[in-house]
Amino acid sequence: MTKILLAGATGYLGGYILKEIEKSEYQNRIVVRNKSKLKSFPKLKSEIVLAEVTKPDTLRDICEGIDVVISTVGITKQKEGLTYLDVDYQSNKNLLNEALKSDVKKFVYVSVLNGERLKNLKICEAKERFVNELKSSAIDYCIIRPNGFFSDMAEFYNMAKKGRIYLFGDGEHKANPIHGEDLAKIIMKNVETGVNEIKIGGPDTLTQNQIAEIAFKVLGKKIKIAYMPDCIRKSILSLVRTFMSSKIYGPIEFFLSVIAMDMVAPEYGNHTLKAYFENL
Repeated sequence: MTKILLAGATGYLGGYILKEIEKSEYQNRIVVRNKSKLKSFPKLKSEIVLAEVTKPDTLRDICEGIDVVISTVGITKQKEGLTYLDVDYQSNKNLLNEALKSDVKKFVYVSVLNGERLKNLKICEAKERFVNELKSSAIDYCIIRPNGFFSDMAEFYNMAKKGRIYLFGDGEHKANPIHGEDLAKIIMKNVETGVNEIKIGGPDTLTQNQIAEIAFKVLGKKIKIAYMPDCIRKSILSLVRTFMSSKIYGPIEFFLSVIAMDMVAPEYGNHTLKAYFENL
């Protein structure tokens, strides 16, 4: 029977993958730094291993008996002095080294849509550096490229709640973000396929204007959208890169870059952004 090792199980996406794994017939092992973060899973059948992916000594032989590694390891906000290269690149490389040592058959890694075009951004630089390592290794692999999560769209809801949404440009750039549960299902469907790369988004492709309108309608508020010249976005981007540490500006840099381009991927899933906003 195929045995899966999941790294990043306590993160947003990792939690949904863990739910899918627990429902499956696969044998499972999960890597966590703190068991208390699994309190929402009181009756796990998965084997739990305490380790820190940033510390290779704690990962020794962690892939023994494993057929497939799934990694969602990455950071959206730097903490404890760690950088994107420390976590998104080096931690995954630590896992890959162990996988290779133990003759793991496949490594599934979650990167980001258009990551190869956005390597000038700190987060994408680190992710794509690992993607290159993975592709050049001797292991079978699958790169998952989601275009963003519903949780990333919460800022639209929060602005609408305050009465006005601010957009750069004309608000016509498109995206189809995906719910974590839908993405977890597609990942599990491809655990044993021969597909090497999957670009994936949610079921609804929307402009930023349409996302804003949905947020207002869910709240029952009058639609109020303010449009700011794109030169302001560029100026903010320049300022954060100049005056902030790379350990801090990474998430801002990524957000300000992707809102100025289309982030559209093949549509998949059942969860809608409208339903997500209603739950908020």
